[in-house]
Amino acid sequence: MEGSEGRESCCSPVAVAPPNIALDAEPEKVDQPKRTVMSRPGNGTSGRGITLLANHLKVSVKCPDEIFYQYSVSITCDEKRDVHIKRIGRKIIHKLHETYSSEFAGKKFAYDGEKSLYTVGPLPRHRLEFTVVVEESSAKHASESPSDNGSNHHSSKKSKHSLHSKAFLVEINYATKIPLKSVSLALQGADPENVQDALRVLDIILRQQAANRGCLLVRQSFFHDDSRNFTDVGGGVMGCKGFHSSFRPTLDGLTLNMDVSTTMILSPGPVIDFLLANQNVKEPRYIDWARAKRMLKNLRVKAKHSNKEFKIIGLSERPCNQQLFSMKVKNGDGLDNGGETIEITVYEYFTKHRNIELSNSAYMPCLDVGKPKRPNYLPLELCYLVSLQRYTKVLSSVQRASLVEKSRQKPRERIKVITDAVRDYSYDDDPLLATCGVSIEKQLIQINGRVLEAPKLKVGNGEEVVPRNGRWNFNNKHFERPHTLIEEDPQNRRAGPVVRVEKMFEEIIARLPGPPDFLLCVLPERKNSEIYGPWKKKSLTDLGIVTQCISPLRINDQYLTNVLLKINAKLGGTNSLLAMEHTSHLPHIQDTPTMILGMDVSHGSPGQSDIPSIAAVVGSLYWPLISKYRAVVRSQSPKLEIIESLYKPLPNGDDEGIMRELLLDFYRTCNGHKPAQIIVFRDGVSESQFSQVLNLELDQMIKAYNHLGEGDIPKFTLIVAQKNHHTKLFQASAAENVPPGTVVDTNIVHPRNNDFFMCAHAGMIGTTRPAHYHVLLDEIGFSPDVLQNLIHSLSYVYQRSTTATSIVAPVRYAHLAAQQFAQFVKFEDLSETSSGYGSVKSIGSTSVTELPRLHMNVSDSMFFC
Repeated sequence: MEGSEGRESCCSPVAVAPPNIALDAEPEKVDQPKRTVMSRPGNGTSGRGITLLANHLKVSVKCPDEIFYQYSVSITCDEKRDVHIKRIGRKIIHKLHETYSSEFAGKKFAYDGEKSLYTVGPLPRHRLEFTVVVEESSAKHASESPSDNGSNHHSSKKSKHSLHSKAFLVEINYATKIPLKSVSLALQGADPENVQDALRVLDIILRQQAANRGCLLVRQSFFHDDSRNFTDVGGGVMGCKGFHSSFRPTLDGLTLNMDVSTTMILSPGPVIDFLLANQNVKEPRYIDWARAKRMLKNLRVKAKHSNKEFKIIGLSERPCNQQLFSMKVKNGDGLDNGGETIEITVYEYFTKHRNIELSNSAYMPCLDVGKPKRPNYLPLELCYLVSLQRYTKVLSSVQRASLVEKSRQKPRERIKVITDAVRDYSYDDDPLLATCGVSIEKQLIQINGRVLEAPKLKVGNGEEVVPRNGRWNFNNKHFERPHTLIEEDPQNRRAGPVVRVEKMFEEIIARLPGPPDFLLCVLPERKNSEIYGPWKKKSLTDLGIVTQCISPLRINDQYLTNVLLKINAKLGGTNSLLAMEHTSHLPHIQDTPTMILGMDVSHGSPGQSDIPSIAAVVGSLYWPLISKYRAVVRSQSPKLEIIESLYKPLPNGDDEGIMRELLLDFYRTCNGHKPAQIIVFRDGVSESQFSQVLNLELDQMIKAYNHLGEGDIPKFTLIVAQKNHHTKLFQASAAENVPPGTVVDTNIVHPRNNDFFMCAHAGMIGTTRPAHYHVLLDEIGFSPDVLQNLIHSLSYVYQRSTTATSIVAPVRYAHLAAQQFAQFVKFEDLSETSSGYGSVKSIGSTSVTELPRLHMNVSDSMFFC
């Protein structure tokens, strides 16, 4: 390995005066026309050819001139507090079509489950209004469950189940036309206004099919209620396999992208079994009922004795054998004289009046399935969680590992699952699709790909390495003996994580002769250790000490090598360089000062709407190298994906934005060169956000550059890197994953935009997912071959690994930096601002806690490794 001294001899930072900045000058305004996504300049030709399959199915449209008519749907009810349109909207609309079919003139329609309805051709009138009566089971009578509002009755004759009728007012109003022809225009390379709307209607038609089959719908995926698709991951949670489907315009025509998808659901079955698994206890007496109440709220259960479905609103305050309610008992003479009201426990009601044996419920709370002011109680053992209820909380590390292990699918297995689903579910057997002449082929599309040659690497003292199958290795590397071993005082282990870290650093400082250059920290827990966040914050922001945390289950040569790679990178060393980087033979980069940026935003877990999002940008240093980076991290408004602090002017004329720091660091480490070219890799944005990245974020970068008093604006190449998509590639004539370096820029790519798929890495487990790169802007003027080979090479400069990465290293680094700073937010007590966490800034109506800045000793380090 090359240490920090070797790094300086190769490319030492020199003492260069920063560029002159006129602080009293107003930044030059940049009023540029709105940028649009660039068109494809051509296709690459380098590499050897390979025949592939993609999980796209060819779609034919025989009636492209048909027009979809969109209608807005409004559903209201007198009992407004009881309307859950997402849950019952489809039931209401289905009933409406049955009852008033003549009003629709025999037309079929697609309903999105919420506020829009689509037909092929117009309805007889632009405005329709209906009253729809839907019958639901009622829980207000003794035949269902006891209520403490005195409405329960009991007689010698068995009560019949009651159906409660509810009337809904449904208004349907014409909204707009969506021509199907926009799809064919898009396939010809045009950019019609309605193409996304037309594709969305086709997707909604498929979703309606799935809904009619009783599937759970999650965005563009659907999940059948089939236990063969369920995988237990522990904690009362299951992975449920289903399918993603979306119509995609491609260079070869319209396709249906079909893929295996997984969502998390609660384990169906007895509620008591779920609670035991969820809380990891063996007996009901150990259940934490306050926690159980939070977990069960709003879940749906089916009562064993009545086969009726209810929604849980809470738990009873007392156990089943103590929870009283009022019940009216009729006299035996049959006269309707009102009878008498008695107080009875829920347990007694079910065992004596309903003759239902209860073996476990006596000392447990009841489920409340009534209304807030009209509770209805059911003994817990009579209730079963219904299937396909989503679990949206963050999985534990154990659950996540179990899910990954159990949901792996080799390429051939995935192909079979997809093609079987297409055959069995007959997706094009739909009257609306038939009206449009839409038919879907049953086999995966065959496409052409290329395999790029792996770049050669330089390691150690200039030794050349040729990666094999996307991998290389370092052998016979060992730890030097540590200066001192310091163990935590056992008396401190019961304290909170912040206090434990403070005490540990007090001990470290007392035991060492001076500030350490590096600390290796052995954590007490392997994953999600409460110590990690406070430890990293203290070391990186307060003291400026590089640290490496470990918590190994077992130690072998590969583990030690990986740890050493991280440590060497953090201390300024270089584990490997591209051979062409070592000899300064990088096309378009070797002669022109070029800066490479990786950008990502990390958000809080689902349901954490008050946790700030973390924006991280890494920038390359020591041009013409492309392997060394530093990171700048900022907090911003929760769930905001567009980075808002690339340029951040202050009232005094200063700029404290992210780009200023990175530009000055580039200037300082590159012998006074300013970047004439900037290549930006942006992670985590969807196609609907491309325009914001291309305009809002890029404008900030230009303003930050102008603020430094510079005249000539650098040329920008802006590339979005996506991993969160559903296209998979398979070898047509082999069972293994596609080889590393596989690239596809034909057939299944966008018909107009400049995008391509790349599998730079070797997929060792499951099916390889390619990275999807979208080139939004290319002012530098790369040819397809040069750009694709540069991106491929950037997958080999990740200093933490001896394998090619699935996405370019700058993006991986930005993701790591954002994740590491997110730990500060996760574990720090935000009320303890005195502990140095950071100040609070206001953005609009939202207060965002600012992140602490890195200590100057580590600000230039690759701490995120």
